[in-house]
Amino acid sequence: MGKGEQTRTLILDEAVSLASRVGLEGLTIGALARRLDLSKSGLFAHFGSKEDLQLLALKRAQALFQDRVFSGTPEQARGLTRLRALLSNWLVSIEADDPGGASLILSASAEYDDRPGPIRDLLAAGQRELRGAVAKAIRLAVDEGHLDAQTDPWQLTFELFGIVLAAHHDRRLLQDTRSAARAHTAIERLIQAHRPSAD
Repeated sequence: MGKGEQTRTLILDEAVSLASRVGLEGLTIGALARRLDLSKSGLFAHFGSKEDLQLLALKRAQALFQDRVFSGTPEQARGLTRLRALLSNWLVSIEADDPGGASLILSASAEYDDRPGPIRDLLAAGQRELRGAVAKAIRLAVDEGHLDAQTDPWQLTFELFGIVLAAHHDRRLLQDTRSAARAHTAIERLIQAHRPSAD
């Protein structure tokens, strides 16, 4: 990575950090310039508009999130071990104090869920990719015989996603430090409900 690309990545990391506090809509070139003690014209050289900045910050947040959530999961054994690792990493990303990742993506989803445009499109594409990865992990668990053959991967993905959303809500809004433990309990109950019956 060249020096220019390194500088751009550092700027985007600051943009993600700022957006995690003020929302993606509150992320502006002027606000970021003040935070970095740079000129607005200097930042315009990297980002031509507010929307360009927001899109690139969101892409950076999605990349950080994917690194955290999928870190080490391909090395895990196929099936429930891999599914549990993915979900555990996801919950850790919500608990983490470092900005960006899951929290920025979820808050931006609420900001832009009914606002057509490239930011909403990017958010929706990222969420579809994430759900697809969870559904794939569930299908592998079915193939390995860890989950019942009648398990609907997309339905189970929907239910697991609901648990993660509840954990995010309780941790971030209510400051409930027990939210991750509660989510793990709920996830495990759901998994056990889909285990093959012992005939």
